[in-house]
Amino acid sequence: MIDSGNYYKQVERYAEQIRKTSSADEIIRILDIVLSMTKGLKLSDEIFTAQEQVKCAEQKIKSLKNELEQLRELVQIDQMTGAFNRRGLDDIFKREAARADRNAQSLGVVLIDLDNFKQINDTLGHSYGDNILINLVTIAKKTLRPSDTVARFGGEEFVILLPDVELEDALTIVHRLQNNLIKNSLLQIDERSISITFSAGVALRSFGEHQHSVINRADRALYQAKRTGKNRIIPALI
Repeated sequence: MIDSGNYYKQVERYAEQIRKTSSADEIIRILDIVLSMTKGLKLSDEIFTAQEQVKCAEQKIKSLKNELEQLRELVQIDQMTGAFNRRGLDDIFKREAARADRNAQSLGVVLIDLDNFKQINDTLGHSYGDNILINLVTIAKKTLRPSDTVARFGGEEFVILLPDVELEDALTIVHRLQNNLIKNSLLQIDERSISITFSAGVALRSFGEHQHSVINRADRALYQAKRTGKNRIIPALI
């Protein structure tokens, strides 16, 4: 319990901290503190009649916090496909890597690249290419486990994080995604029916391994998949 005098002094101090930061996470943390203080405010006789104003302030703080949480989600999402973007991937990787190290679990990292995507864009137009990217993410979300994450890495490249999975299981999951994509995406180019396919490199993160390192290993495996015929899934070397 705090009295009103100390309450307003502390609120002003936290307001100054909010003005100095651009981090949504930090602002949300500060709002949580202010909300806790507001709930614990000791109502003296002087401010007893302002009880409704205190409740109103509490609701405004909650509303602002919710808006900031929604904004934080938006800046981590690729707006076209609905997959996470690079910033979202970075945050999720840190969290999943820390959990994997803490629980002595594996973390599968998959780098996929749509095959012949430039030809599709050049032949059918970028709008059609955009729809293919959106379709891939839609199928991935239906195919992957609830704990898995799909993120757009750039262009037609995507990263998939598979927590607590062994290499054989990771390969099985990616093969399932590959088959589902082929079954659910068929297009016509030069009077030929062509299925949309992707090539992929699959790496298992080692204990303490940095994001850049494990993605590089998956990328080398992806390059091998492309070089040896495309529409392939290659496990990465340790």
